[in-house]
Amino acid sequence: MSEQVTDSPTDWVAEHTKQYLESGGQQGHEWRPGVPTLLLTTTGRKSGVRRRTALIYGHDNDRYVVVASKGGAPDHPAWYLNLAADPQVEVQVMDDVFQARAETVEGAERTRLWALMRRTWPAYDDYQTKTDREIPVVVLTRVD
Repeated sequence: MSEQVTDSPTDWVAEHTKQYLESGGQQGHEWRPGVPTLLLTTTGRKSGVRRRTALIYGHDNDRYVVVASKGGAPDHPAWYLNLAADPQVEVQVMDDVFQARAETVEGAERTRLWALMRRTWPAYDDYQTKTDREIPVVVLTRVD
């Protein structure tokens, strides 16, 4: 897609995203040791603007898994609300850019994938204790 993309308004996330893009993921893919990140682009549910952010991810076979934690805030992150409204997203892992379909998982699958993700980022459990909402777990499945 050639449309303009707006990066996260959070300074450190925008800088991380810039480094990721400029280096094809050579810088930024591994945010911290053992903590991989991808770039997720959603379409704004109100504005229609394409918005990009960096997220920690895990693998579930050929799917990517992300968590809509927002650090345990009481409300969902904007990127999650956007993909809930329009599940067609763009994903970049290293220099591989592709279209994907986002789906929030529930029940036993959510439990299994939550365990997978907390092995990568144990703070997810802490985030869940800070909020009354069930933090969504999302799978991203390549469609192209």
